[in-house]
Amino acid sequence: MRSETAEKMKEGYEQMGYSALLEIMGRVNDLLNAGSVLSWDSRTMMPRGGAETRGKQVATLAVAARDLMCSDETLRHLDSAEAEVAGKPADSVEATIVRQVREAISYHQRIPADLLRRKEELAGTAHDLWADARAASDFALFAPALERMVEINREIAAAIGIGSHPYESLLHKLEPGTTIADLDVMFARLREGMLPLVRAIAEQEQPRADFLYRDYPAADQLAFALKMAKRIGFDTNRGRFDTTVHPFEVSFTRNDVRITTRVSPNYMPMCLFGALHETGHAMYEQGVDPAFTRTPLATDMIGLYAVGGVSFGAHESQSRLWENQVGRSRAFWANHFGDARDAFPDQLADVTEEEFYRAINRSMPSLIRVEADELTYDFHVMVRTDIERQMIEGSLAVKDLPEAWNAAIKDYLGVDVPDDAHGVLQDVHWSGGQVGFCNYTIGNIMAAQLFETATAEDPGIQQGLERADYAPLRSWLTDRICQHGRRYSRDELLVRATGRALDPDPYIRHLTAKFTEVYDLPRAA
Repeated sequence: MRSETAEKMKEGYEQMGYSALLEIMGRVNDLLNAGSVLSWDSRTMMPRGGAETRGKQVATLAVAARDLMCSDETLRHLDSAEAEVAGKPADSVEATIVRQVREAISYHQRIPADLLRRKEELAGTAHDLWADARAASDFALFAPALERMVEINREIAAAIGIGSHPYESLLHKLEPGTTIADLDVMFARLREGMLPLVRAIAEQEQPRADFLYRDYPAADQLAFALKMAKRIGFDTNRGRFDTTVHPFEVSFTRNDVRITTRVSPNYMPMCLFGALHETGHAMYEQGVDPAFTRTPLATDMIGLYAVGGVSFGAHESQSRLWENQVGRSRAFWANHFGDARDAFPDQLADVTEEEFYRAINRSMPSLIRVEADELTYDFHVMVRTDIERQMIEGSLAVKDLPEAWNAAIKDYLGVDVPDDAHGVLQDVHWSGGQVGFCNYTIGNIMAAQLFETATAEDPGIQQGLERADYAPLRSWLTDRICQHGRRYSRDELLVRATGRALDPDPYIRHLTAKFTEVYDLPRAA
């Protein structure tokens, strides 16, 4: 009779390999999802006094996920899994998972666990310090926390050692492979295509927009925003809708996806388009292949975040596409202006569909990124990208950030920043240690590239949009983008979907066509 020890050894051997690796990575995904639940709660419902301990709780889960992924047990199963899938095609699901796990472990082995813990703990308290500073419009309240976060990011960048600049090491977590040179070329092409439009519009009369600033009760705004989110495809059986200071989306697997928005009682578009934006994010997560649940293909193993989107830019492509190419389109409001008037009969009683369409698409330089129009939005991104790159390399001290910010906004957009709340404190990202605002512009470019290809390939998509049938577009995006989770890189997805890598030209064509129409500009010969 075989000994009990021998039986256990045999059982352990049989469990080694790919299936055992998947089980461990499922546990990693569970830990990260638990951290996301705590983070969601901290930004929506947690009492303010819980920030310090909540930061420690989230840090514990992140470090536990990292330690499990890098454990000797995982490495043994990974070695076995590599041998097991060696004969499979390099782009197979199995080979891709094994390769991505190896790359993630290599990445994390460079970063001391204590450094990760310090970052996560600081993020928990820094968020509330940022919120307090924003409410008081006093950057000095947030500056010490930001200084510590910048220093931690520099340490992380030095440990990672990817690229020729520390900023590129940090970009690797959000947009793998993106370089400063790539960004310089991208932004230069956008400025070349967009500045003539900005200058031409500056000479035109602005559309009427007074009705957007009337009194819109918060409850009515939220009800209308949720109605439109569900109309384009947000599945509330697998989703939830709440309010917060800074809108976001988060998923705890594809079957539990949360979105938020914020409400201004005297500016209706904020709530509505914030909800449409986050719905785009949500439909990405809800569209991930169910087979990828709890696997590395629904886990950002480098960013230690449970998410199906392959990069932040890819995720933004979905939110910006549904917000702008769909939500701000003439077809959308031909179908839904009646719904808006039903929701706000007094506020829109003297407004025509055409006036509403032009108002929500007007372009003028503004202070707040999340409220910026399509045409000027990317200039906000350029400001942030320049500044955060300088902060990471050390050429800009945190204490000098408000002055640098205000000067850059004046240079790029020609407007004066009145206070910190409308300037350097408007975005939450740096409080959590996230750098890489370029992903928003990458998302804009991807959105236009995907939408142009989709409508050219399948005329039924545009025909559907014109009759408020959003299923054909959702189906195309799910097939080409969402279902694949993290199986392909951003550019691999784009090549598979559109035949080419990231290309700014469709975005410039989209902006040119839209704003030429909205402002009745002369059309190019």
